[in-house]
Amino acid sequence: MNFASDNAYGAMPEIVAALGKANEGSQRSYGDDEYTQRVRARLRDIFEHEVFVYPVVTGTAANALALATLVPPHGAILCHAESHIAVDECGAPEFFTHGAKLVTLEGAHAKLTPDAIEHGLAHFQKGFVHHAQPKAISLTQATERGTVYSCEELQAIANLARRHDLKLHLDGARFANALVHLNCSPADATWRAGVDALSFGATKNGALGAEAVIFFHEKDVADFEYRRKQSGHLLSKMRFLSAQLDAYLEDDRWLMAATRANALARKLADALKEIPSAELADPVQANALFVRLPDDIVARLRKAGATFYDWTPPENGKTLIRLVLSFATPQEAVDRFIAAARG
Repeated sequence: MNFASDNAYGAMPEIVAALGKANEGSQRSYGDDEYTQRVRARLRDIFEHEVFVYPVVTGTAANALALATLVPPHGAILCHAESHIAVDECGAPEFFTHGAKLVTLEGAHAKLTPDAIEHGLAHFQKGFVHHAQPKAISLTQATERGTVYSCEELQAIANLARRHDLKLHLDGARFANALVHLNCSPADATWRAGVDALSFGATKNGALGAEAVIFFHEKDVADFEYRRKQSGHLLSKMRFLSAQLDAYLEDDRWLMAATRANALARKLADALKEIPSAELADPVQANALFVRLPDDIVARLRKAGATFYDWTPPENGKTLIRLVLSFATPQEAVDRFIAAARG
């Protein structure tokens, strides 16, 4: 019963098979292979727009390199205080931007609002040499608390970004899960809503290890190619990254995998809501849920073999825990967890 992370499970069998196929014969190096070209074509069709696609190995690299391309060293990036770029990337965005400042803001359920962003911007005087200059907003979609920005919320933040001459970046490590919840087109959830760059995740949703940076406007690509090379993410055998993404996108596997994970999260949340002492801390909109449970139930779950993270220290006899569902989480594991929680 592993609910610690959607990274805990392996890869889709189709992706593993695609890697075996990619291993046959020879291909051109450094992204000039047929797999990389096919991924670009697939994503162009999926997003209904010209896209500039760059596979990388990790989500941290995708975020840091995208932001480094959009933001100069004297710039500032506004993000949520719980965002992955602020909490879990070991300073990579600051390192790869060569000094840009992350400005962390608060917001319910790990989401930013236009008011919160305006409040954050008020602390920086445009053109004042002693202040870092705001250059970008970074949102996580789905968020670190399993919530999702609606297209209307994205558009409102994008409108604010345009007024302040800021770029809008999405950390889409769980973009597929967000998109399934929104039930809209990838285009509506990104460039039509004003998004400039997307870190497109696959690893958490069934790839072995493959992400992509997607820019929606050629003018924003700038020197990204050089940054990717310098950071060690321009793989000579790029086909092994792209073959994963190709199989991931083929036949809508990425959306089917996210649909299953989201549905399991919803089932688990509905069952836990029936326990009087359980409290869901956030709306369950993707594949993660945060629930506050009595410490005796938490101990009982662990004794039954469940793996998960405590999100906050125990307080008043309860602990907030995080449960993450995967494309490959067994239905039986969910049922066992529910039974153990009920006692």
